[in-house]
Amino acid sequence: MGRETQTGDLVMAAARRVRRAHLDALARWQVTPSQSRALRVLASRPDGMRPSALADDLHIAPRSATEVVDALEERGWVDRAPDPTDRRATTLTLTDTGRALVAQIDDVRRDASERVLDVLTPTQRRTLHEILTVVVGEDQ
Repeated sequence: MGRETQTGDLVMAAARRVRRAHLDALARWQVTPSQSRALRVLASRPDGMRPSALADDLHIAPRSATEVVDALEERGWVDRAPDPTDRRATTLTLTDTGRALVAQIDDVRRDASERVLDVLTPTQRRTLHEILTVVVGEDQ
């Protein structure tokens, strides 16, 4: 990339490189990015959640969330059960296999990001982290 490249273009290029590394890491389980995001959201809610809440958290239509959950349930990673407070509704929870998969995916995603960032010195990595924390607006 030439000197005229804008900082925003560089940030987007770096994000694409990390995303590609993550997609490559997910390929071993044949998990799509939307399925991975759903698994991570469900992992953050061990008591379960309704499909509509999952759709809201993922910023997708309820029908799309149903398709994602159907695929995850078919693979044995998610269970559907009657909601204990409203038997007309269902709750979604990760199975033990699903929780183990989320842990593996998190490890592989972290390793993939590390490989992309390996070109940086420790000082550069700390600086990048500090800058991105400011830009994103939260402390990771």
